[in-house]
Amino acid sequence: MRNDKRKADELRKISITTHYIESEEASVLVEFGKTHVLVTATALNGVPPFVKQGGWITAEYGMLPRSSPHRISRERRGVAGRSTEIQRLIGRSLRAACDLDKLTDCTIIIDADVIQADGGTRTASITGGYVALYIKLKQMSNEDKIDEFPVIRQIAAVSAGIKNNRILLDLNYGEDSTTDVDLNLVTDSKFSIIEIQGTGERATFTVDQLNKMLKIMKKGLGELFEIQRDALKEYE
Repeated sequence: MRNDKRKADELRKISITTHYIESEEASVLVEFGKTHVLVTATALNGVPPFVKQGGWITAEYGMLPRSSPHRISRERRGVAGRSTEIQRLIGRSLRAACDLDKLTDCTIIIDADVIQADGGTRTASITGGYVALYIKLKQMSNEDKIDEFPVIRQIAAVSAGIKNNRILLDLNYGEDSTTDVDLNLVTDSKFSIIEIQGTGERATFTVDQLNKMLKIMKKGLGELFEIQRDALKEYE
């Protein structure tokens, strides 16, 4: 039995609350069990200098000081290495959801702020980030701020790991911090892989074990896609 009494192939309780901030419709509270992340999407005119045509999607990620049991210092002197890695992952993942050429001279910033952390903050940020991005782009389309709706695929992310030779889906912090193998997976709704991050933390793992982790993650992603669709029904 897992430390939160879930089955090995069971997600934590997942909740996505849209329009969480009254002043911003494209604001989402995503909850993966005890991990709670507030994700917002903001549209700005203009693009970075390296973007020669179309638009851009980028992300900023941070953990609030008391999002964990021990206070985390605010990143006042630049973004820490872990935060940089995660926000780049979020940005890459969400850019894969869109045809950027349809975002003419426009940048979408995804802000992911961790309110409470219990493992899986990056996968929660990506899963909730897709919902916030979809709402913002639908809003822009309805207001004729973009000519065509640019979302071309639905994306979500989930984690898995191996602990004591047992494959577990959607790791919480207690599992993630002691796992032998850690894997994060981002796919679209057809299960085409956008990004995969796998690490042998305390042990190596075989191709057979990798395939078994991917199988269990595919099950979890299917459930996450359904939860996203339910959250976005009113925006279709």
